[in-house]
Amino acid sequence: MSKFSILNLALFACFLFVSHTSCKSDDPAVKADDICKNQGLELPDWAKNAPIYQVNIRQFTKEGTLSAFKEHLPRLASMNVKILWIMPIQPIGKLYRKGRLGSYYSISDYRDVHEDYGTLDDFREVVNEAHRLGMRVILDWVANHTAWDHPWITQHPEWYRQNEKGEIISPIPDWSDVAQLDYSNLALREAMKNEMKFWVFETNIDGFRCDVAELVPSSFWSAAFRELLQIKPLYLLAEAEGIEMYENFHSTYGWHLHHIINRIAKGDSTAEAIDNYLDIQQRDGYRKNMQRMYFTSNHDENTWNGTEFERLGDLHKAMFVTMAFLPNAIPMIYTGQEAALNRRLNFFDRDPVNWGDYELEDFYKKVFGLFYSHPAVLSACPTGDFLRLDNGQYKNLYIYMRVLNDRKVLIIANLGNENARVPDLEITYGEWTDLMSDQKIILKAGYNPELLPGEFRVMYN
Repeated sequence: MSKFSILNLALFACFLFVSHTSCKSDDPAVKADDICKNQGLELPDWAKNAPIYQVNIRQFTKEGTLSAFKEHLPRLASMNVKILWIMPIQPIGKLYRKGRLGSYYSISDYRDVHEDYGTLDDFREVVNEAHRLGMRVILDWVANHTAWDHPWITQHPEWYRQNEKGEIISPIPDWSDVAQLDYSNLALREAMKNEMKFWVFETNIDGFRCDVAELVPSSFWSAAFRELLQIKPLYLLAEAEGIEMYENFHSTYGWHLHHIINRIAKGDSTAEAIDNYLDIQQRDGYRKNMQRMYFTSNHDENTWNGTEFERLGDLHKAMFVTMAFLPNAIPMIYTGQEAALNRRLNFFDRDPVNWGDYELEDFYKKVFGLFYSHPAVLSACPTGDFLRLDNGQYKNLYIYMRVLNDRKVLIIANLGNENARVPDLEITYGEWTDLMSDQKIILKAGYNPELLPGEFRVMYN
């Protein structure tokens, strides 16, 4: 990245990232109030700075049950987790099942709990305990397809997409264990909406993570959520990437950035690609409250593309902190990451995590804690300016600040495979607290440490 003057930094923050309301716009169509107005759904207050933890019940404990998982809730709360995204817990289809236990996303009954995991009452207890500990629970929702032995197959075959022979089909050939629903049928839409209502009314969950959300018509999501949000404030996360999703969802996946960091780690790109990504987001019209969920692993990545250690190596922590405090970010980790899980979990069979000594728990706890508590990184208005700072000659040195009035967060990360020296940056001078060491640090002229590959600093005041 080219060097910025102080003036350029201010212009960059104000115009490129549409910063907080102190920024002005030369475009008369852009009013000050619009800068902080959400274009889409209003975020629940509790979701504005809420780190997410993805829960795989099948693999979380040796028992693989909801009751066994509940014992981990105090530990997760102490890690500053605020939203538990629980993967599907409903019964799994047996017809055309993949592997011995089948895919979580092949559901044969929307209103029940898989017998291996426990009962509906067990799930209620998990939700109640999570609420008592200050966390919220969102349930993974599979609206695009069902198992082949879901009762709807025989009771309502017209609710499924069919070929020219009148045969029900799968969404794509590789998803042979599921049948594609047809949302041109209004009765299906009503039934699916009622299935979702069941979980809100009966278990008091706080929202949904919606599987392959872009494959389901937006008109269904709009109508369903309009009614669901009358029951209680809900958090709605789409497994999709696109600004159009914010008509119906609070948050989307940051898949593009995820692939960028993988390419940087392989040496196929540089950290400047992150700037290009943020620039495209701004041109596409992303505003406050349009959250992007950023991650170094999830259930798909872990199983099919490798762990964060396989893909990112020693850069995995530096990549995580770099993404965690970007504009619009919501950081997420997957089951086992705090234990430095370094193997791919079986998707279709039991494969419990070996928790060991929770090697990375303190790392994620500190990152989540700063994200949750610091006003400069709030993913809703008012939020801090994003100031991208000079990285000198090192294309993989990524430095930025989030600034709100006199509160700041400073990120310095070496995302490359060679040593990189931090430039002397006058804009960073002052007293800071180092997140990882909890030590007070005075930055002043002459502060230009050399960082090893994957080494980083997170500082705040």
